[in-house]
Amino acid sequence: MFNQNTLMITGGTGSFGNAVLKRFLDSNIKEIRILSRDEKKQDDMRKKYDNDKLRFYIGDVRDYNSIKDAFIGVDYVFHAAALKQVPSCEFFPIEAVKTNIIGSDNVITACMAAGVKRAVFLSTDKAAYPINAMGMSKALMEKNVIARSRSIDPKNGPILCITRYGNVMASRGSVIPLFSKQIENKKPVTITDPSMTRFLMSLDDAVDLVLYAYKHGKSGDLFVQKAPACTINDLADAIMAYKDITVEKNIIGTRHGEKVFETLVTKEEMVRSVDKGDYFRILPDNRDLNYSQYFSEGDSSVQQIQEYTSHNTHRLDVQGVLKLLKKLGNLEEQA
Repeated sequence: MFNQNTLMITGGTGSFGNAVLKRFLDSNIKEIRILSRDEKKQDDMRKKYDNDKLRFYIGDVRDYNSIKDAFIGVDYVFHAAALKQVPSCEFFPIEAVKTNIIGSDNVITACMAAGVKRAVFLSTDKAAYPINAMGMSKALMEKNVIARSRSIDPKNGPILCITRYGNVMASRGSVIPLFSKQIENKKPVTITDPSMTRFLMSLDDAVDLVLYAYKHGKSGDLFVQKAPACTINDLADAIMAYKDITVEKNIIGTRHGEKVFETLVTKEEMVRSVDKGDYFRILPDNRDLNYSQYFSEGDSSVQQIQEYTSHNTHRLDVQGVLKLLKKLGNLEEQA
């Protein structure tokens, strides 16, 4: 489906952007456009890949006029531009609103104006039952993508889908590179809560989910990839085993806005989800504003179903995590 077509990656200089880029560079895709506001990282990518298929555009998703022309001639869009650090968004919530909500809405408008075929929007497990500003902003991004998809004629406008992820191993700002560096420097590993659980998936797995959404998604669909999880304590032990270095652990307590476990699919979403084997496809709630239907047609099944979380998914022990780390290879920050 991508043969001789053009792909746009917003936030393309980040971890996800680099992973998607690497997957497509050797394909028959016509052109890959990288849209971001970081000229230094764009220049680094330009020199690193040195590929004629790559085109670079400076723009900020917060400013519609700065990005609209970059979408002209684009067939597919992967929207990864975001503020994603939980503590940063806690201290600057309005900035999260500007980038994650308004910025993603500007991308939708640009896709419609340019006649884009399909657009996939990157979200996070923190958007399910959100307790922090980052998750709340991403949850509203999801709601807005679904709301706007309802008003777009699928025959004429872009198909808008969402992919929701747990922790991506060794992505920028994630805990694995932090632990790895602390262990190599023989400093104590800073653990927030030893019993805290997190999903584990690789960047390659993340790209697979994006491709699945492009191929199978209908407008308003939200896709989640099933993933194993582990405790933060076992993750630290596995990295020490990987490095063959043992250091002390320093329990520092939970950070601003942090959860003990993560939810990838809520109870309410599980009711309308379709199990696709490796993925959940969550159908949009397409009820209208006829409120009488809500009272006469309630749904009691939500009471009998369980959400999908890092506490009840397949739990890896230290050896299981170590096996994943060996498969990953490089524990340093990827892109």
